[in-house]
Order: sequence, then C-alpha cells, then structure tokens
Amino acid sequence: MEKIKHTTVATNGINMHVASIGTGPAVLFLHGFPELWYSWRKQLLYLSSRGYRAIAPDLRGYGDTDAPPSITSYTALHVVGDLVGLLDEFGIEQVFLVGHDWGALIAWYFCLLRPDRVKALVNLSVVFRSRNPATKPVDQYRALFGDDFYICRFQEPGVAEEDFAQIDTARLIKKFLGGRSPKPPCVPKEIGFRGLPDLRTLPSWLSEEDVNYYASKFSQKGFTGGLNYYRCLDLNWELLAPWTGAQIKIPVKFMVGDLDITYHIPGIREYIQNGGFKKDVPGWQRVFFLLLGGSTYFAFVSGTSVMTHVYPFKAIQTGH
Repeated sequence: MEKIKHTTVATNGINMHVASIGTGPAVLFLHGFPELWYSWRKQLLYLSSRGYRAIAPDLRGYGDTDAPPSITSYTALHVVGDLVGLLDEFGIEQVFLVGHDWGALIAWYFCLLRPDRVKALVNLSVVFRSRNPATKPVDQYRALFGDDFYICRFQEPGVAEEDFAQIDTARLIKKFLGGRSPKPPCVPKEIGFRGLPDLRTLPSWLSEEDVNYYASKFSQKGFTGGLNYYRCLDLNWELLAPWTGAQIKIPVKFMVGDLDITYHIPGIREYIQNGGFKKDVPGWQRVFFLLLGGSTYFAFVSGTSVMTHVYPFKAIQTGH
C-alpha cells in the first residue's frame, strides 16, 4: 500500500484526489457508492506488478476530492469531464476503463461521450441501457418498486443524510457493503436505513480496518456528494437526449453476480440473454456470471483467489 502514490489533480474546476502506481498502458478504475479509490487498492497493486499504470481517483464528491455544493454539479457531463481532465493532466491519450456500480454507469457515459479516449472497457454490475425517450429513470423505478425504493428515497435533498446521521458511520458502511439479498432495496421512511438489520459478523473479505477507512472518509465528507449522483439521474436523462439510440462500440467485457440486485431488476435478465444488450453494446464480447453466492461487489472484492479473465488484461485479480 505504501507504494501507491497519492496526488491532487486540478480538473474541470475541482481538485481531485488520485491514487496511482506503475508504468505502462493506463488502466482507470471508477468506484461506486458508497466507495472510494480504496476499493481498487488490490487491483492497483496487482496490475502495476504486471506492467500497467493503474489509476483510481476519488470521484467528485467523495473522499479527498472536492464536493461542489450544487446538486446539478454531479451530472454525467461533469464527472466525465473530470476524468477527461485527469487524463489530460497525466498526459494519457487512451485508457483501459474499469467500473463498478455508479462507476460502471459513469464508465458507460464515458464510452458514450468520449469513445476516443477509451481502448476497452471492463464493467461490473450495471448494464448499459439505451435511453428511453418516453420515461424518466426515477419514474421508471417508482413504477416498478414504489416510493420506498432506495433510489426514490435518495431523491429529496437532506432526507437520506438525516437518516444516515442517526447511526454510527461504521455501522452504516457495514450495512451497505455487507448486504447479500438480491431483492430490490425498499426502505420505508418510518424505518429508514438506520433500521436495517446490522451484520452479526463481517464477511471474510471485509475487515474492521476496511470499514474504518471508509467510515473515516465519509464521516469527514458526508454522503451528499455520492447521493447527488442519484439526484441527477433525471437530469442526465435530459442532457443526454442527443445520444438517444447511440451504441457503445468499443470492446467490452461485462460481469454480474448471480445475486446482484441489478441483475434481478425486472427485464434485465431478459435484456442480457435475449439480445438487447448486444444490440446496444455491439462491442460486447461476453458476459461473466459470477456464481459465487453473492453480488458482483462480493465476487469482485472478496478475499478469494478468483482470477477472472477479461479483455484487455490477461487477468484481473479479485480481492478487496
């Protein structure tokens, strides 16, 4: 870990914290919610030892990166702009891109908006869906799951933050990272996230040290930056209207866990298996279903020695 270099890069009007190590072809890792660059630390070390330059920023609003106060500063255009500026600052023309959760969604946006900067993509958990011009995303989720669905719960500024503030941050991190149910997370307002069951024991891949690192950063920064990504879902839908029907044409590998929440959203399994995903992502080569009894997050960052063969690398070592 001490070999990983930490720098601050001025990009797109913010200061971005970046962890990096190694030399050679660049690999850019994008974390999800509620995560940080730290989620990729083992991948950074592994790939750098095999001749790659591995880079993992704290995205806008997270960790040691600036968190602009306005919700509308967290659109896909802003975040992709941050990453383009990061590459420019590092003098990198193209990268291999890896994303998970919200990082996966940002990676799809990156490939849609600036495919010239991406050699190939490995994405985890969240599939690419071509823009539906008829219905906004939050309305779609509300129609499927109701107002208690977590994405709907996150929409009103301050509400989730107030809920989160009522419990210890480390306990909240454990609730988020230790979840294993494929059911859509629906949280009644009267119960709140504070009322979700606590983990009796940590999974083998998650240590108290890990939890404390996340908790220390989110205690300092708060969760608002990460929540604002969800609050920009409908705004992204509006801004990306010119890309309606556009495809992702770069080489892609996609991995999803058999218990991943995203895989169990109605219609997603059929979309992947019946040709819809291939139509929207013609550069897709294969889907990996990680049948490890857990979500993509569990499978990818677990303490197992699983080696997943993915383009363009010979292998990415999983391990949290």
